[in-house]
Amino acid sequence: MQRFENARAAAHELRPDDPVYCFRPAVLKEDCRRFMEMFPGKTAYAVKTNGETLVLKTLVEAGVTAFDVASPGEFEAVREVSPDAEMLYMHPVKAQSHIRLALEKYGIRVISIDHEDEITKLTRVVRALDIDPGQITVFVRIQTKGSAAYELSKKFGAGPAYAVELSERLNRTGYKVGLCFHVGSQIEDPDTYERALASADWVRNRVSFDIVGLDVGGGFPAEYGQDPRKRKPDMPSLGQIMSRLSGDIREYGFHEMPLVAEPGRVIVARAFSLIVRVLMRKGRRLYINDGIWASLSDSWTGKITLPARIIPDPAIRSRNGDSANIVPFKVCGATCDSVDILSRPFWLPETIDTGDWIEIGNIGAYSLSLRTRFNGFYPDTFVEVTTPFEEGGAVEGFASLETMAD
Repeated sequence: MQRFENARAAAHELRPDDPVYCFRPAVLKEDCRRFMEMFPGKTAYAVKTNGETLVLKTLVEAGVTAFDVASPGEFEAVREVSPDAEMLYMHPVKAQSHIRLALEKYGIRVISIDHEDEITKLTRVVRALDIDPGQITVFVRIQTKGSAAYELSKKFGAGPAYAVELSERLNRTGYKVGLCFHVGSQIEDPDTYERALASADWVRNRVSFDIVGLDVGGGFPAEYGQDPRKRKPDMPSLGQIMSRLSGDIREYGFHEMPLVAEPGRVIVARAFSLIVRVLMRKGRRLYINDGIWASLSDSWTGKITLPARIIPDPAIRSRNGDSANIVPFKVCGATCDSVDILSRPFWLPETIDTGDWIEIGNIGAYSLSLRTRFNGFYPDTFVEVTTPFEEGGAVEGFASLETMAD
């Protein structure tokens, strides 16, 4: 992998017509270690956020020993970089064959459920493999509701009363039983964890045995950008969230048992930026070589505001307009699908033109893992960059919170 000081140097030397991911391993290690130092328990990185081999390998180097996995593909990805890493199979709904693979081939002994059918599937496999249920920890996922950019309570989770029933059944069968929840992705309200802890406490106080652990899931927000023409969103910092969460954990008495967190976005977001090229400027529209079917699906949802800066092509000698004048551009993706348009405009210098590049920052989470091969486009070029995105020059624009007419 080629190495550059910053994205500008990479763009000017490579002059890429295809998107280029700028990987910052030092930033990834820094953010990972910061989280692990702040959380009062085990950190299990959520592989779904970004499961690239170079990411997982760097996290192992940073000291991560546990991973939250959801599929055979993720089992294999983790095992490829670490033969000893612990894997927590925290997807609540699983194929029975995948459960068997997890237990038999990969030695996974931590799993989650939110329905009695999952207990039935798990127990069939455990008995077929003649495994002592006491070797397996089953986390019962509790349904929660909070304030997050991406709400995750609509699809998974057992209501508190049902969670008590599931826990009792697991205990009778001989499993070790824990409780877990997931408050969503990119939380916006620190009270979200407190409400989830209150539900977990309600369940714990109604079961006839001692639970063996609590998994607080993910949701820890990463820092992105904001529209410079609007008030900065009142998002809690990681330090504020951790301070509040640690206090709430102690208040509810969960500090006396093993704790697990499943961070993803907060660890990997800053580790990548993306260089895209302007294939054509049509008025206030920019047609770029990436889009919602590749690295920018997270931006398409309208939930995330990505910072961006122009990398002018030095071959362009003459430009129209004033580079100090920042204006909104509608951004269209590379595919021939007319839906491939970002939901928010990018604010960039009005001098931007066909052939220029744009560096989009903080794109490490849910970009590479969600990209597709639609229309034959599949960005897969990586370079290493040593300078953090925020130190690579002034950010000139952001994907705006405003909508924009055609």
